[in-house]
Amino acid sequence: MTFKTPNWVRKLERFLRKKIGRDDARRFWHAAAWLALAGIGAGVVFLVYLAQDLPSASEISNHSVSESTKIYDRTGTILLYELSAGKRRTVVPLSSIPRSLQAATIAIEDKAFYSEPAFNIKGVIRAVVKNISGGDLTGQGGSTITQQLARNAFLSAEKTLTRKLRELLLAIQLDRQYTKDKILEMYLNEIPYGPQLYGVEAASQAYFNKPTSDLTLAESAILAALPQAPSRLSPWGSHLDLLFNRQRLVLKVMRDQDKISDTEYKSALAEQVVFAAQDPRGIKAPHFVLAVKDYLLNKYGEDAVANGGLKVKTTLDWTLEEAAEKAVASHAAENERLYGGSNAALVAEDAKTGQILAMVGSRDYFDKEISGNYNVATQGLRQPGSTLKPFVYLTGFLKGYTPETVLFDLPTEFSTNSACSQPPNYDKSDGRCFHPQNYDGDFKGPMVVRNALAQSQNIPAVKMLYLAGLKNAVQLMNSFGISTLDNPNQYGLSLVLGGGAVHLIDLVKAYSVLSQEGTLRDQSMVLEVRDKSGNVLESSENAGTQIAEVQPIRQINDILSDVDARAALFHSSLRLTTFPDHEVALKTGTSNDYRDAWAVGYTPSLVVGVWAGNTNNSPMHRQGSSILAAVPLWHDFMSQALQTQPSEAFVKPDPAMGAKPILNGDYAPNGEIHSILYWADKDDPAGPSPQNPASDSQFRNWESAVQAWAMMNPYVPPLPTSTDPNASSTLGTGGTGTPANPFPFLFVAP
Repeated sequence: MTFKTPNWVRKLERFLRKKIGRDDARRFWHAAAWLALAGIGAGVVFLVYLAQDLPSASEISNHSVSESTKIYDRTGTILLYELSAGKRRTVVPLSSIPRSLQAATIAIEDKAFYSEPAFNIKGVIRAVVKNISGGDLTGQGGSTITQQLARNAFLSAEKTLTRKLRELLLAIQLDRQYTKDKILEMYLNEIPYGPQLYGVEAASQAYFNKPTSDLTLAESAILAALPQAPSRLSPWGSHLDLLFNRQRLVLKVMRDQDKISDTEYKSALAEQVVFAAQDPRGIKAPHFVLAVKDYLLNKYGEDAVANGGLKVKTTLDWTLEEAAEKAVASHAAENERLYGGSNAALVAEDAKTGQILAMVGSRDYFDKEISGNYNVATQGLRQPGSTLKPFVYLTGFLKGYTPETVLFDLPTEFSTNSACSQPPNYDKSDGRCFHPQNYDGDFKGPMVVRNALAQSQNIPAVKMLYLAGLKNAVQLMNSFGISTLDNPNQYGLSLVLGGGAVHLIDLVKAYSVLSQEGTLRDQSMVLEVRDKSGNVLESSENAGTQIAEVQPIRQINDILSDVDARAALFHSSLRLTTFPDHEVALKTGTSNDYRDAWAVGYTPSLVVGVWAGNTNNSPMHRQGSSILAAVPLWHDFMSQALQTQPSEAFVKPDPAMGAKPILNGDYAPNGEIHSILYWADKDDPAGPSPQNPASDSQFRNWESAVQAWAMMNPYVPPLPTSTDPNASSTLGTGGTGTPANPFPFLFVAP
């Protein structure tokens, strides 16, 4: 057989002879031949370089474990959790692995596994092109099961072209030395299914308390779903929705590839998968740690967290965390016995840095009966009750109202619907009407804002929300860190009584802005992250931004830290709101039907927020108010936390006297008694009085209640104000401290 010279070569030869002569053409071919040989030689050398130190396939069972990520407390000495610290693995033969799990894995990871070569040429080409173009190889995907085995068993997780080519060579070597069944067996025994869980047997025992051979189709699909992101999709994590979404995808792909029948597909979808509880050993502060883990995954990715050997120093104060966990467990158990509230949560923040010092998301992370792994502090959206009132009053102060402004606490219909009676009918339920009551079913008559806020009276708070402006108040709360109140019109005036929903951790952030006199700081749970070589990848910063005027916030702090002003609310529980040598501001809240009880208190350095209730949002008994269910827990923790805190006092506000009597505690100038809408334009309280007060849509409702009260109280002395050293904490008329009740038939027993 003779070799026939290609036409293009002969044409090139003739062209070269014509242009450069026979001798030069000969030299050209010699040079080309040498270049070709040099290229082949260089390629061989490069392949030898890539292949050097590649392990043999027989070493697969003896390879070393990837370096784990360690999460510490703020001192860097107490290990809270270790990701992939060691391999929990039990090797099982392929014959012990159910066909359903084998088929599910192949269907979702490498559908052509039994018919293809060791590598996916399209994936390799994509990686080469991406590398040449200078792009990041992250997320190129397309790896076969054989390639994944080579990478997980012997190679690093770095995203480089060199590693990709080494993976290719090792995959070819594995494919030559082992059958497809053996490669699948090694793969299923090798790859991670969660932190410290390697191989399907360890995963099956951990997640389902059963050997792999006993897995159902639905459970097999769960395990097949995990390798894509074993930490994020963990059955013990906070992303179960993502895990089940991928499980459904696995089952659909299996059906589409005829690996299962339509009947099997529907049956697997209908099966209720139950996960075993996570082994509590080896993890401290689980709610906090898992929140940190989510942060790390979002910032550094799955591979870096699982295999990168990161050293993470968090903001957690372990002493405070232990105190918080003990207090939450103890008081939640007591609340369950007394009030039917089985759960509680707590967040403590260093107000001057935004660092989270303690976080307890439930009574017991491992208690399945209360869904303990659900972090109420960060995930739960709950009605905040009266805890939003300080921000409503702050909005009013920014507008020109004062702590001495008089608002009448009287039965008031706030709906302008003509079908709603005035005075309101508390015995008749009508969704068109809105006439809230106070927590004790009583009404106090005229009150200065200081006492109305300190005693958490509802009617003055609703009036202040109207005066301040609903949108203005929501905008202020959003700027303070409460991001879930995104539809003001949905809540209306009920917002100030808990009409919206918030996260506990966001509420703590908002109160930290009050603590810091208007300075907003980002909350943080990580102080420092270093890579395995000790290089600092990130470190915490505590710079803040001034987002509100100082003087109005000082007025709020002064009111909330006024023990005398809140005495009428707490009565015999007042001792739970005071601490020796520390000035502490406090606000409580109870939502409708006693579903949520809150207490948020703070000093100039520390903010502590507490929630009590039931994870499933069922109501507590009627006695389960914030004062009984939340304040004792808050006080228990606060009394311990303050032992390490400096003794600081809030800066007192400058004297603030309004331009009108109604803003200075005088609700009857010249003997005339009217609602505030008679004396002040709600949008310009310090400006001229309204020429036509009746043009305000709320005037008729407010004024009629005030006039009815005035008829029953012909003589009322001036109200005490915070500037009066002899002021009583309980407003009222005469010597009793309680105004006459003009509407006794309207009150409902608490």
